[in-house]
Amino acid sequence: MDQANAVINRLTSSLQVRPFDFAKRADPMQIFNFIQNEHPQTIALILSYLNPQQSGKILSALPQEVQTDIAKRIALMDTTSPEVISEIESVLERKLSSAVSQDQTETGGIESVVEVLNGVDRATEKLILDSLEIQDPELAEEIKKRMFVFEDIVTLDNRSIQRVIRECENEDLLLSMKVSTDDVKEVIFKNMSQRMAENFKEEMEFMGPVRLREVEEAQSRIVSSIRLLEDAGEIIVARGGGEDVIV
Repeated sequence: MDQANAVINRLTSSLQVRPFDFAKRADPMQIFNFIQNEHPQTIALILSYLNPQQSGKILSALPQEVQTDIAKRIALMDTTSPEVISEIESVLERKLSSAVSQDQTETGGIESVVEVLNGVDRATEKLILDSLEIQDPELAEEIKKRMFVFEDIVTLDNRSIQRVIRECENEDLLLSMKVSTDDVKEVIFKNMSQRMAENFKEEMEFMGPVRLREVEEAQSRIVSSIRLLEDAGEIIVARGGGEDVIV
């Protein structure tokens, strides 16, 4: 009987909705308006449960002086009691006028903050990582190891870079290389056909001034494409400062 009850409990638990699932259907700026004045630990808890895209937009909208603190709290978060989670989500549920079910307690951690940072704009990402490097160099290094930014395209193998070039819009590639290093430009040109590379170089030569924000948005779209290709198993992204061995 005890074994049967254990099986039933596991099945029941697996069918429960994760905390804050109701909030995943809400507009991130609406959530921001409700939580912006909460304690950083409360904000960190909520962001760790939301979709990375939502959390990234909310973190970007928060004052710069608290962004790093909240990112650090997400990274160092381990477990939270079900009672605390229930109380916080009940308050947010009432504010958003939605329904939610109870779930387990573990959230946060390095992977969680990486997903959140992958959803913020490049300026916010740099600000947070630079501040973390001062406050907690080891944590900052661990987070950066698991992130992928546009400049990391030089770490991909040639076949993967060629796949990325086919996947991305030419306009995004042009904008992205506007402020990239010579190493990045070289590795991208090397994986284009000679004609395509020549056309790109000519267009870049006559390209007028562009807003840095446009460049960063183009780079973000390319990075998003790289992550999607990796998730689909079409390319391999080595992480961890050389710890991954590709054969």
